Order: sequence, then C-alpha cells, then structure tokens
Amino acid sequence: MSAQKSKPTSVIGALFGFVGFSVLAGLLVTIGVTPAIAVAGMTASSSIGVFESIPEYIEIGKLSQRNTLFAKQGGQDVPFATLYSENRVELKWDQVSPNLKNAVLAGEDRRFYDHGGVDVTSLVRAAVGSLGGGELGASGGGSTLTMQLVRNIRIAQSQQLDTQEERDAAYKEATTTTLDRKLEEMKFAIGLEKKYTKDSILLAYLNIAYFGDQTYGVQAAAQHYYNKSATDLTVEEAASLIAIVQYPDTRNLSTPEKYEGNKARRDVILKSMKAEGYIDEAQMQASLASDIAGYVHLTTPTQGCAAVTAAGAQYFCDYVKKNIKNLAVLGSSPEEREKNWATGGYNVYTTLDLDLTASAKEKVDRYAPATETRLQLGSVVNTVEAGTGRVLVMAQNTTFSEVASDDRTQTSVNFSTDQQYGGSGGFQPGSTYKPFTLLDWLEQGNGVNQSVNATPRTFQLTADGRPTVRWTPKNDAGEKPGSMTVAAATAQSMNTAYAAMASQLDLADIAGVAEKLGVHRADGKPLAYENPSSILGSNEVAPLTMATAYAAIAAGGKYCESIIVDNIKDAAGTDIGGQPQACTQALDPDVAAGAARAMSGLWTSGTAVGGLPADGIPEIGKTGTTDDKDQIWIIGASTRVATAIWQGNYDFNGGKKSLRAYSSPVQPRNGSYANARSAFFREVQTVNNAAYPGGAFAAPSNAVLRGTGVSVPDLAGSTPSAAQTLLRSTGLKYEDGGVQASTLPAGQVSGSDPAGGTLVAKGSTVRVFTSDGSLATTVPDLAGQDLKGAGATVAGAGFTTALGVSGFTTGDGKNQCRVASSDPAPGTSVAKDTAISVVLYGGKDGNDPGGCS
Repeated sequence: MSAQKSKPTSVIGALFGFVGFSVLAGLLVTIGVTPAIAVAGMTASSSIGVFESIPEYIEIGKLSQRNTLFAKQGGQDVPFATLYSENRVELKWDQVSPNLKNAVLAGEDRRFYDHGGVDVTSLVRAAVGSLGGGELGASGGGSTLTMQLVRNIRIAQSQQLDTQEERDAAYKEATTTTLDRKLEEMKFAIGLEKKYTKDSILLAYLNIAYFGDQTYGVQAAAQHYYNKSATDLTVEEAASLIAIVQYPDTRNLSTPEKYEGNKARRDVILKSMKAEGYIDEAQMQASLASDIAGYVHLTTPTQGCAAVTAAGAQYFCDYVKKNIKNLAVLGSSPEEREKNWATGGYNVYTTLDLDLTASAKEKVDRYAPATETRLQLGSVVNTVEAGTGRVLVMAQNTTFSEVASDDRTQTSVNFSTDQQYGGSGGFQPGSTYKPFTLLDWLEQGNGVNQSVNATPRTFQLTADGRPTVRWTPKNDAGEKPGSMTVAAATAQSMNTAYAAMASQLDLADIAGVAEKLGVHRADGKPLAYENPSSILGSNEVAPLTMATAYAAIAAGGKYCESIIVDNIKDAAGTDIGGQPQACTQALDPDVAAGAARAMSGLWTSGTAVGGLPADGIPEIGKTGTTDDKDQIWIIGASTRVATAIWQGNYDFNGGKKSLRAYSSPVQPRNGSYANARSAFFREVQTVNNAAYPGGAFAAPSNAVLRGTGVSVPDLAGSTPSAAQTLLRSTGLKYEDGGVQASTLPAGQVSGSDPAGGTLVAKGSTVRVFTSDGSLATTVPDLAGQDLKGAGATVAGAGFTTALGVSGFTTGDGKNQCRVASSDPAPGTSVAKDTAISVVLYGGKDGNDPGGCS
C-alpha cells in the first residue's frame, strides 16, 4: 500500500502543522548553510542531532511486481496467468507518456528539477496552507516527489518483512506523521538526489505510487482504469491518474461516485500544466471539458489462478504457485524464494500445453461431469512427457475456486497432486500398480512368457524375508483360471496370477521398484507394503505420480521427476533457468522392454479393448479398479507421452459408490463410467499422439521373454515315479494331482498343470495327474471277420464310433469282404471315441468286389 495524505481537521492541527513546518524550514537553513550553528532556537538545535543520526541513503530497490505464467499454445509461448502481491508493472523511462511526466510535475512538485530533494519554499507554503485550513498540496505540497518516493520505498520495504506483525509495525512507522519522520524523509530524499538522477527518481515514483483499488504504478493503473498502456495516455487521462495519488481511496476511478473528487483535483493539475507551459489554452479547455466517464474503461485485474481463462489450466497454475518454494533458481532457501516471488517481476515459462489441456478439459467434463448428482464425481487427466518428466496436461472436471461454497462443482482441491500441493490425499490405484510387481518379476530373472499357477487359493507372501498374513485374493469377475502366462495375466489383470508371482518375490522389493519410479503416497507417509494386498494398489497415490512412473517405463526405464517450469526470466529480462531435468536410468532397458511387451496386450486381449487410438502408434497400458469400484483408472503411454485418467467418488463420508453402477453420460445405454473409460482414454490420447507422436517400443531379448525358467517336460505315458524323477532333474517340484479320466491305461501319467512345454520359473510346482483308464479301451483283433461281425466286436469292446472301411487289398477269391487289418492295430489302448477303420480283402485284382456292406 502507498501513503495517503490527510487534511488538518482543526485549528490546533493547522497551527501544529505551521509550527512543525516552520521548524523544518529553519532546520534546513541551519544544516544547509551553517550546520554547526543553531539559528532557529532550541527546537532546531535539538533536531540537528536527530537529523545527523539518520543514515544518509535509502535504496530505491526492487518493487513488487506481477509474475506472469506462460504456456505453449500453437507452438508459441503465451501468457495464461498473472500472480502478484501488488498489481504493478514497472516501466522504463521512454515507456511513460510525456503527459504523465508533465502531470505529476505540475500536480505534485513543480520545482522538482530545481531542488535537491527538499524544497524549503514548498515547505513554508505548505505550512501557511495548513494554517489556513486549505488543502495541502493545492499549491505544490510540502513533500517533494523525492520525499514522497522515500515514504513509498519505506512502505514497500515494510511489506517485504517476514511476519505480519513486523509488516504492520513497519508500515505504521513509515506512515506516521511526526517531526522526526519528516526529518528522516528529508535526509533520505537528499541522499536519493545524490545517488540517482532526477529522471530515475521521477520514474521510480511513477512505478511505486499507489493508485487505489489494489493497483500500483502508472502502468497497472492505466491498464485497470483505462484498459490501455501508460505509454499512450492523453492529457486528461494523465491528469486524472495523478489526481489519485494524494487520496487513492477516495479519488480512484473504480466507481462513478469517486469521479467528482477526481475531477476537482484533475482540473487543478490541468491548470498547473497550462501554467507551466506543458499544454496550451486550447488543450486545457478541451481537457477541462472532458467527461471522466467518457475515458474510463474499467478492467478487472486478472490476478490469481481462479481468474485464469485458459481452459483447464487453473489447477496447474495453482500447482506452480505452490511449488515456488521448490524453484532453486529463485533463491538459496524456501524463504528467500518466497520473498523474491513476492517482489515479483518474473516471467515463468511452464511446461503446460494449453492446446492439449483444453482438449483434455473438454473430454473430462464430458466423460466425468462434475454436475453428476448421483455421486460426487471427481476426475483428472494428467499427461507427462516420457524421457523429460515435463507435465503437459493437468485437467480436472471441477472448477478451481478458493472461496468456500456448497457448490460441489467448485473446489480448490487438486486431485492430480500430493496433499501438500493441492489438498488431496491421493487415491488407491488398484491394478495400475501391478506393473511394479511385473518389473520386479523380470528383474529377478523371470520372463514375460513364463506361466504361473493362477488358480484361486490362499497365499502366504514374504515381506522383508518374513511371512505375511495368509491371503485369499479374488479375481475381479470371479474367474478361476489355472496356469497362464505373465503376459496374459497382465492383459487380463488376473489378481491370483499376480499373487502367484508375488509369492516368488518379496513385497519389500516390489515396493522398492515402485519407489525407483518415483511412486510414493500422496500424504507423504512411506509406502505400506507389509500387507499382501499392497501389490493390488492399496496405497493412496496421486494421479500425476502414476503418470510419471508409467512415462519411465515407456522411456526404456529412464525415470524423470515431473517438472513444471522450463525457464524463468527475471524483471530485467535475464534468463535464470528453470527446473533441471532430474533423470536416472531406474530400470534396465531390457526389463522395461519386457514390461512394455506384457503391458501392450491391454488393448487387444485385455481389459481395455477399444481403448487404443486408431493412429498406428504403439501404446502400453493398464486399467485399475478398487475393491469397492468407487475409484477407476486407465493409464497408457506411447514412447513420447504417458497419460493417466482417474475417476472416483470423493464424497468419502457418503459411503462407497461403485462407478460400475452408474451409467455414463457418453454411453447411457451401453455402459457405466467404468465401461466408458477405454473410449475416454482413446479420445484423450489420440489428440496427445497427434502433437507428440511416439514410435515402436524396443523389442525385449529372449532372456527377458523366457527368463531363467524351464519348460515343463511332457510326462504323459510315464509312471508317476518316473515323472517325479524327471521333474526333480529339471528343477521343478512334483505334486500329485490325483486321478483323472484319461485315454491312457490306468496308473500312467495322463497330464500335468502346467502342461508339457509350458515355460515356468525354476522351483515351480507341477501338478501331475494319473489316468484312471476310464476313457480307454483295447482295439480287438478283427482279422478274418466280416464287416458286420467286426462292427459288433468293436461295439462290444466299448468303442462309441462306427467302424469304417479305409480300402481293399488283394484277396484269394475266398476271403473277400473279410477284415485284412485295422487301424489302430489290435491290442492298442486308445480312447473309446477313437474312430477305427479296417482294410478288407477284395477280388484278386485288389478292388472292391462289391456287396461288402
């Protein structure tokens, strides 16, 4: 805030003003002419000591200015947000209208270029004016522009102190009207005149002065009141602006009620401008006749993130604001950075892509409207550039507002970020957390094409080498698979398969893989991994965190912390840098390639069929759903960008509400919010891919595809004892699977689970089944029988298929139409439904003799 003048309100006040100013005038003569001699009596003599104890210099210093955030739009940097402590834009000398310079000289300090910071003549005139009860300043004022600048500098300095208590005390000290304070202003004014040029002092005054309605400096004031630059002000506009500075609260142009007071002072300034020769008679008369309402075009300052008009960019703006303390280029400590930011003048070039964000905002509002009345629906879209960590999109379905409201569509809570940067505690990511188990599986030497036993059962996992509680997970749709490959288990998101994988790992290692990719709880607590359900995403994690982790997998294992600022220019226009890209090779590229191979099945044979953009760009991905179905996710990535989409009911006091139970506004007849997420992702990522087209993922090596696993040998037909020996020699464990119906003779091994040829991890258990012989019988000897008799014999042996004739052979004339041979051969044990064919004797020429049926 800037200092305001106040009028004497009584004869005593006026007399005090006269005596005070007289003493000051005498003191000036004393210290200016004969510093060691008191010529104004005891009062002046005492004041000399006070004067000499005051420091000589005060710095103009940096003024608090606007900070402007920029983002990409159409490939160009464009401003989208303005943040400031004081609404001010500093101008250079040649950017200020000559009319403004003339108006301030004529209205505030006619002798500015003649005095040395303190004008004795003006002090005396002001004292006489005070004694007469007139308006101080109507005839030039007692304080020079330099003295007023001193006061405003002290006020500005007061607002940069650390605590509100310190700021209030310093402001009061800077604005208190006492003889000592006036002495201080005079001494500092003289010091300013010694150190700075007149033009510099005048410019500093124009940049620092308060113009009411939370507007500082002539540029912000011109923009606010006239919707134009201070470079282009007319005579009457300049005079009206300078008319504000003495009484900024009552003479500003924010409402028509204040126009009368402004006009009265404006006209005084215009007449002074004529008297000083700045304008001629005709210009003065024309300006005096002008109507203030005719040139005021009030423009509301667009301060703060709630005022951002770029679609979807409000929450990102707030995220930048809350990260100021982390931007090392702004200072050596969080406190210094916050203080420098408050001083301002920075142009901040962020990573945000306004085109992609606007597209995502349109889609998040359509697929997950905040106006949904059946539940309190929240949703975000976060897109991160793979290989850099640059946050390109942060869109949310609600409207950003810091004003408390019952309107459920408005909130300041940023669902994308950690709690300390937006108030959200994060959300359980469900099965989108499974890739971290997959990565640990591969790092431990296992393969993508290895199979695991996904049969639902009770598991006991290990955490830090210690057994966990026993756990009986269920699959989402109640599936009861058996052996399946890791690739298939990933695409189909089979919980029991992942439990089987985790049973061969350690939960601490799985959490460690997640942490390598930047995954952490949104509330700042350590990842909890001791409970087996942690592998299914029971920790609350922010969507931006998950998008950044997937970007690392897509980038060949190169993890880059998410960043939001590319570069900052200070008030002088100097590049001071942004957030450095903090990247590490968190994963072996081959392991990342293996995970990508498994995660690519989501779109073709997994839980998000139809979610792949039809642009030919490869994608990896994973869906996720919490146990109560109240939080749903889909995260996908090309080699260029990773996109995380979260939707959920965030009315945690209203009970769990399944997003499978409510129809989607996009697919009201065909599906729920959960069913629509694939289309939601496809629409978002199609636009992202057009701007950031990805390429092919690296092909994993055979070692990663196979791992260190072994193929289950074909055990059929062997004895259980032989099968046990063979499995042991292969590094696998034998388990008796019991007897099963089989075509093999009773007691022989009929099969195994996993089946022969399946790739499994060493040490895996193979269930071996023994035939009960119930599906087998022995082919009888049919030689010499006629066809009818042979058919009866086959049926009598238990075969269920009719006997067939496959051909004829040379007969001797007596054996025609008799069975010569059979296939299968007599004595062969085969399934009862096996088709048996015979060769019959024909004529001597070996042809069908006819009549053999």
